[in-house]
Amino acid sequence: MLETISPMGGNEPLPAYLARQKDADGAAAIVLALARALPPLADRVSAEALRGEPGAVVGINKSGDEQKALDAEAHDLMIDVLRRAGVRQVLSEEAEEVIHLNAEGRFDVAIDPIDGSGNIGVGAPLGMLFSILPAAEGGFLRCGRAVVAAGYASFGHSTDIGFSLGEGVTIAVFDRSVGDFRVTRERLRLSPSTRSVAYNASNERHWPEGLQRYVRDLLAGREGPRGKDFNMRWLAAAVGDLHRILLKGGAFMYPADGRPGYARGHLRLVYEAVPVAFLMEQAGGLATNGRTPILDLVPDELHAKTPLLFGAAEEIETLCAYLAADPAQL
Repeated sequence: MLETISPMGGNEPLPAYLARQKDADGAAAIVLALARALPPLADRVSAEALRGEPGAVVGINKSGDEQKALDAEAHDLMIDVLRRAGVRQVLSEEAEEVIHLNAEGRFDVAIDPIDGSGNIGVGAPLGMLFSILPAAEGGFLRCGRAVVAAGYASFGHSTDIGFSLGEGVTIAVFDRSVGDFRVTRERLRLSPSTRSVAYNASNERHWPEGLQRYVRDLLAGREGPRGKDFNMRWLAAAVGDLHRILLKGGAFMYPADGRPGYARGHLRLVYEAVPVAFLMEQAGGLATNGRTPILDLVPDELHAKTPLLFGAAEEIETLCAYLAADPAQL
C-alpha cells in the first residue's frame, strides 16, 4: 500500500541522515534536538506508576482540558531542550501564553508535548506533535503554509519519530542497542484509497446529516453505495492514528459537532492540526477542516480549535463531498 524509498537500507543513524539533507533553513538541528529528548521521556512513559502518578491531574490548560502530571513534565523537558537548541519562542498546549526563549533565535516552535493525555496510565498510544516556523512578525498567528518542518513522536512498543523538512516524510525508530534513532522509512507515500477510517462513533448523533450519511454508507459495506467493506479504528490519540495511517494507510476524522463547545471542532490548530497536515501533504494525503485545507487556515488566537479530517486523498475528498451536500453542515 505504501511506497517506501530507503537508499541506505533503513539503518542509517538519524544524525547522519539529517546531516545530509537539504536544509538551508537549519530546522534539522531542532528535529535532532527533539529526537534526542525522546528516549528519557519514553522511559518515563513506560515506567508509569512505578515513578509517581503520571496521570494525576495538576491543572487545567488553556483549552479547558485536564493537565496531567506527565503533560507538565514533558512540557518542562521540551522547553529546556528548545531553549538549548536556540529557538526564539514556543507555543505549547500546556502554557497559556507564548514562551520567549532566545531573542535572536531563527525559529519558532509550536508543540503538544504529550498528545493523547487521556491514555496516560493505561498503556494506550501517546505521542508528541510539533511544527517549526521561521522567526517572523506574527509569531504563531500565521498561515500554516509558513511552516518549514513538522513532526511527531510515538510512544508504543517502539519509540518512533516521524518528520518532514519539506521533502517527504521520514520515520526513525529508537535502537536501544546503540542508543540512537535509525531511519526505517523514507519518502512515505499514502495510497489514495483506503478501507480503514478512524472516528469516535459515540459522537455520531451530534454530527451534521451529511457526515452521518457518510458513516451510514460506510457501515453498509459492499452492499451499500460505497461498494466495499470498511474497518473502523479509533486510538483516542490523534498522533497514534497519524502514525498508523502513515504506516498502514487510512483516514481520520474529528469533525465539529452540535455539542456545546465543539462548534469549531476540538483539536488545536497550531500545534496539533498543522503538524498533521504538513506531514499528510508531504506523504501525498490531504488534511482539511471539511471545507479548507488546514495549511491554508490562519488562527485567530493561539489555542484556536479546528475540525480535522486527514488521510488518504480520495477518501478525504469523498468525505468532504458528503459534507458539501449538506447545507446545514457545521
